[in-house]
Formats: sequence, C-alpha cells, structure tokens
Amino acid sequence: MRVRIGYQPSITALFVAVVLAVGLSLVFLSFERARAITRSAALSFIDRVADQTTDRVDGQFKDVLDILAVLRQLKPVETGAVQDNPELTAILAALLRQHEQLYNLYVGYADGALVELDLIDRAGPGLRAQLKPPAGAVFRLTVIDTPKDGGPRRRFTSYLSSGLEILSQEEREADYDPRVRPWYQDAFKPDAGAVTEPYVFDIANLIGYTVRAPFTRGRGGIAAGDILLNDAEAFLRSQKLGQSGVVFLFDDSGTVVAHPRMSEFLSTQGANAPLDLPPLDRMLNVDISRPLDAWQRGGSPQQIFDDAHGRTYVAAFRPIKSSGSSGLRLAVVAPLDEFFAEIEESRQNLVLLALGFVLASLPVIGGIGLLLSRSMKALAAETDRIQRFDTNGPARDVRSIIREIDDLGRSVSTMRTVVRTFAAFVPKRLVQQLVATGDALRLGGSRRVVTILFTDIAGFTHITEKADPEQVMLQTSRYLAALSAVIMEHGGTVDKFVGDAVMAIWNAPADDPDHVANACAAALACREANRALNEEFEKEGWPAYRTRYGLHTGEAVVGTIGSADRMAYTVLGAAVNLAARLEPLNKDYGTEILVSDAVREHVADRFAFRMVDTIQPKGFEAKVRVYELCGALEERAEARLEDGQG
Repeated sequence: MRVRIGYQPSITALFVAVVLAVGLSLVFLSFERARAITRSAALSFIDRVADQTTDRVDGQFKDVLDILAVLRQLKPVETGAVQDNPELTAILAALLRQHEQLYNLYVGYADGALVELDLIDRAGPGLRAQLKPPAGAVFRLTVIDTPKDGGPRRRFTSYLSSGLEILSQEEREADYDPRVRPWYQDAFKPDAGAVTEPYVFDIANLIGYTVRAPFTRGRGGIAAGDILLNDAEAFLRSQKLGQSGVVFLFDDSGTVVAHPRMSEFLSTQGANAPLDLPPLDRMLNVDISRPLDAWQRGGSPQQIFDDAHGRTYVAAFRPIKSSGSSGLRLAVVAPLDEFFAEIEESRQNLVLLALGFVLASLPVIGGIGLLLSRSMKALAAETDRIQRFDTNGPARDVRSIIREIDDLGRSVSTMRTVVRTFAAFVPKRLVQQLVATGDALRLGGSRRVVTILFTDIAGFTHITEKADPEQVMLQTSRYLAALSAVIMEHGGTVDKFVGDAVMAIWNAPADDPDHVANACAAALACREANRALNEEFEKEGWPAYRTRYGLHTGEAVVGTIGSADRMAYTVLGAAVNLAARLEPLNKDYGTEILVSDAVREHVADRFAFRMVDTIQPKGFEAKVRVYELCGALEERAEARLEDGQG
C-alpha cells in the first residue's frame, strides 16, 4: 500500500530536516574552520617569530662582517703599526660603542702580533671582578708585538676611560699567541666560514662565536670580533611563546648552541670543565627529530607534529645563512593547545552556541511551515491543473505575504494564461510532447557533448584606438595569458583567440565527466584573475579590461577542419553559436557571466544562478532561458559564515 503524507506535515518536516542538516553542517564547518584557523594562525605567528629572530641573529653576524671589512683595510692594521696609535684605538672604540652585540674587536697577525680592544662590562660583572681594573676603566687595550731589536714578544696592557685616557699600563712577556686559537687556525682554508663554531674564550670562561675576516696584505692576518652567547640567550628568552614554547639555536650535528636556559645548563658542568654543549634531547621536552628531518630533506620550514603522548606542536626552522661553515640553525617550537588556549575555548563556545541556535529555531521553522503550506497546496493544485491542460475553468490566483511565493503565484497564473492561449492554436498532445521531450540538434560528423566558453573585452576598440600598438599587444597578451592559464587549470582547452576574444571548450579532446562544473568554475576564476590583473593595470596607468563571458553546454561536431596544408581542431554547431550569442548579451543586462539553462541544470546544486531572461538568440528557433552565474554555493556559504550570517 502506497504511503502518502499530508503537505503541511511534510513541508514542516522538510524544513526542519533542512535546518537541522544546514545547522549541523555549519557547526561542523565552523569547528573545522576554527581548527584550521587556529593551526594557520599558530604557523603564521611561529613563522614570524622565526623570521624576526633569524634576521636578528643574521644581522649580528652581518654587521660584524661589515665592520671587519672596513677594519682590515685601515692602513695601521694592514701595515701592522699597532703600537702607540691613538687613532686606531679611537676607531675601535667607536665601532664597539655602535654595535652592542660585540664584546671586543682585534687583529691577529701571521707573526704572532695582536691588537685587541675589549669593552669590559659587556662580558658581565665577572670579568671586571677578575681583571680588577682601575676605577673608571671602560676599555682594555692589549697589544702583543715583537720588539725591533728582535727580542721575545712583549704584551702591553692598558686600561682606558670612556674618553680613552690611559688610567694604567703594564708590560710583560707575551703569554698569548693568536695563531693557536680556534678563530685563527683554519681561517685561511678555502672552505673556512666567516663565523667559527662556538668555543670558550680564555677570558672569564665565556662562550661565544668569533666573526673573522682574513687579509693578506702587509703583515697579513685576521681581523675579528667576539659575540657572546649570553646576549643571544637573553634575546631568545625574550621571545614569549606561552609557557612551554622555546626559541633556540643549534648546529648541523644536532648540538644546541644557544638556548634560554643555556647558562643554567652550563653552570652544572663546573668552572674548569671543558665545553660540552648539549644535544637537542637534553634541552627539549619534545622530540623534534621527525619535523626536523622533514625540513632537512626539503620539506616546509613550518611543521605541525604530534609528540609521543598525542600533544600537537608547531615548529619553524631557519638557517642562519651568514654563519657559514658553523652551520647554525634556528628553531621555534611551541605546543598548539597551550599557545592558543583562548582560541580553543572560544571554538568550543561557538559550537555550543550554534547548537543552541539550531534548537531555538525549530519552533520558528514549524510556524513558517504552517504558513507556507496553505499557499504551496494552492500552487500545487493549480500547477496540476495546468499540467492536465485544465485551463478552461475560473482562474485561481495564489497570493502570499512571502514575496517569493507571491511571485511564484503570479508566474503560475501567467503560465496558465500562456498555456491556455497556446493550446488554442496547437493540439494539446503536441504541446505535451514538446514539453516532455524537446528536440535535439542533429549534425553530421563526430558528435559529442561539450561545454563552450566565449569571452570578449567590453569597449576594446575604444580603449586601444589611441594607445601605443606595441603596448596594446603586450598588455592584451598578459590578459590572454592570465585567462588561458585559468582555463587550462580547470581542464579546459583554448580553441582560439579572435583578437581580444577567447573561445574555450571542455570535454574535448579529452573526456571530462564533470565538464560543466569545471567550465563554470573556470569562468568565475577568470573573472577573479581579470580583476587582479586590472588592479595591476590601474597601477601602471593602463585602462581596465572589463570582460564578458558566455557559457553553454550541448552537442557539437568536434574534429579537425581545414585543408591538407592547414588544419585546425575545433567545434562547430548550434551549441557553439549559442555560447557565442550569450557573451554580447551581458551588455544588455548589465551582467558579466551569462549561461544557458542547460548549464544551470547540470550544476544547479553546486553553483548559484540568477534568472535573467528568456531570449531567442539570432539563428535559433527555440527560446533559451539565460542566467547569470553568481558563484559557487560552497564559497557563498563560507562567505556568509565569515560575515556572521550563518
């Protein structure tokens, strides 16, 4: 027995089902979108921190290299005239004052000589306590040189005030040879980097890098400066990434060389213990080997990964390019849930709010269903009479306070009048057959269903009649290239260019089961590409190209035409002609993309359309409904969700 449900309860149930489906879908989409936004925001922030920190570290090395490039070209440095040279001392002091990352500047020569200027307090209070300089001492100047009489090398130490006045001096036999220090020993090798690996400085047992620049003129040697790790440690500590996020430096061997807690780690090794920098697993609470390996194998510098306990982390990696052979790398790691805890909480509140809205809307939907049922029942009865061509009785106009239903009632009334008039001249059986089946256009040759797109630039002749021809060709080529790229990305084939116009087809020569949807997506994407290109044109002072589009799908003759010495692959037929007719109609209706009813019927569930008119194109017997392609339904739903209209 056939089960039938009354119109009123069925329309009410339908609306309830639709609202529930849409509401729950929006809840799911909002949940997934918030999750995606959270991840994207986390990656964006981590990436920004990584870039800023990398630029800071890179900038330190580059600034020092620039200083050294100047220093090694000074005549006193090149000739080795380092004793009793107040001008050189003043230059070194000025450079140290301008660049806070430097602890000192010095030059070591191939014969063992040295000139060095230290800013005492930049190494911390421990150095001043160790040196015990006179009160007011700001700089320490050290000069090691060989006397002119050929005696043993001597070391001259002077403590200078901020104004470079000598506060005290001492002289003794040299006990330091720069040529045996790590920063000097391999500096002249072909593959030597400008930045050394981290090591312990002799003075105050401090750890840092030496940035160096060798030179061969004069006595020959190396101009260098020291950067202490405690400065980098303080800077890394200042990068706030929640409670557990961390920024650190490591080298190619996986050894941590700078970390917010590096001093704490090194203090446990003892004052006289050799430098033993920690591996990554000693300084981190999470294993980053997997994302690090992915990056080192050419993957993205931003990574999202889970630890062994299922906690999600975000990470960013950067090379320190100016570090040279020392192979410094920077990493930023932070847990996603901790870093964006407020966003996660807001996301949960959003889900609860959306569910509450769906439940609250159910009574409203039930009332709307009751309101619609009366008018919809009357419309159903009237359209049933029209379908049976029962048009001789009295007219039953359907009116409603809802505009769309009222418009539909007027349309049904008009359709009843048209059918009644048409039926007075044409037998009803023939009318029924035409409505039910329609006529298909039959052409010779190889036939297949294709989708055809025609485009043209509005007012192109007016734009170009006074413009430079060469510039017209260049700009129009950019335009055609942009549209062609979009068409090919969406599976289409550019059939030909006719001046500024484009003809493209889908489902030929290759099969494309979804060719109608792909063509619609291409037309929308072409419009966006055209808008982006127009923004560039406006900046360049070139007129904007306003493009019109015509789109139709249907059977056409597909193949190669021409002669033996010149052939072309193209499509011919009524479907092509109709697509060509649609494009110029945009001018009459003030639209951009006009499509036929055939297009709309194929993809009405995936794209939004607006009814424009019913036309009879030139050369066609049948009238065609013309629609404006407005956009993809999914994109429009997302736009409403972002605008808070969901």
